[in-house]
Amino acid sequence: MTVPVFREFLAQNPDVQVVMVSRSQFKDLFDNIPNLIFKGIDFEDYKGFLGLRKLGKTLLNEFRPDYVADLHDVIRTKTLDLFFMKNGFKVFKINKGKEEKEKLTDVWNLDKTPLRLTCERYADVFRAMNFRLELSHRFPDNNQKSGIGIAPFAQHKGKMLPLEKTFEVAKILATRHKLYFFGGGKSEINILDSWADQIPNTENLAGKLSLKEELQKIAELEVMISMDSANMHLASLVGTRCISVWGSTHPYAGFLGYGQSEKDVVQVKDLTCRPCSVFGDKACYRGDWACLEEIDIQKIIDLV
Repeated sequence: MTVPVFREFLAQNPDVQVVMVSRSQFKDLFDNIPNLIFKGIDFEDYKGFLGLRKLGKTLLNEFRPDYVADLHDVIRTKTLDLFFMKNGFKVFKINKGKEEKEKLTDVWNLDKTPLRLTCERYADVFRAMNFRLELSHRFPDNNQKSGIGIAPFAQHKGKMLPLEKTFEVAKILATRHKLYFFGGGKSEINILDSWADQIPNTENLAGKLSLKEELQKIAELEVMISMDSANMHLASLVGTRCISVWGSTHPYAGFLGYGQSEKDVVQVKDLTCRPCSVFGDKACYRGDWACLEEIDIQKIIDLV
C-alpha cells in the first residue's frame, strides 16, 4: 500500500529521492518509480539488536539520508529508529491509530465509523516533514483488458469466503468468461489445480508466475475477485478493478485497495459484531463465522 503513495509523492516532489528498505522479494512492486531506489534485504543477515544496528550503519554509510521515515512501526523498525535517533536524526513515524482500531473492533461498540485510510497515514509521514502531498486515490488507467481473476485465499480464516462458495462463483462465471486462479503455497496450488480440472474455461496460475509476471497478468484482467488480501492491493497497483470480499475485517479500518470503490465491496452489513478484527486473525466471537457464511454469492455475480 506504500507504492501508490510513493508514486504520487515523487511526482509532486521531483527533487526528492526515496530509498525504500524492505524484503528483497518485494522489489518488483517498486519498479519504474522515478527517483526511488529499492534496497532489498534479507533479515537473516540482520538478526537481533546487533544485526539491526549493523543494518542501520549500512544504510547510513551507503545513502546518507536527510530524513528517516518509519512507515511500519514494528519492533524491527523501532530498533532501527533508535539507531538513527542516536545518530542525530529525527525519525518521522506512522500513526497507525491503534486505539481507534481497538474501538472499531470492539464487538460491543455499535457506533462504527470509518477511520483514516492507511495510504493517508503513510502520506501524513511525508507531510510531517513539510513536503507537499495530495493523494488522488485513483489507480493507473489500463484499457486492454480481458478475463477475470479469482484469488480465493487469505492469510487468516476471518478474511476468507468458504471455498465451496468461491468454487460456485467460479463455476457460474466460467460459463461466460475466461477465469484465472491466483494463489500460493503447495496446498493452495493443489486446490486450484483441482478447480481448473473441474471447471472448463479456467486456468490456474498459482505457483507458475514470478511477482513481476503476476502483476502483468493482473494488469490485463477486466476485474479481479479477491478477499481482503494482497491480491486486492496488487490489482490497485496495476489499474485493475477489484471486487473484494470482507468477513471479520471491514473497509472502515482503512485497508481498502488504493483507488478501489466501496461499491465493489461485498460484505454482510447488518452484523453488529463486525469488524471484530483489523487483520482477520481472531477467532469468531459468535462461533459461526456468520460474516462469511451469510455472504450471498449472487452479489459477486451481479457486480461482475
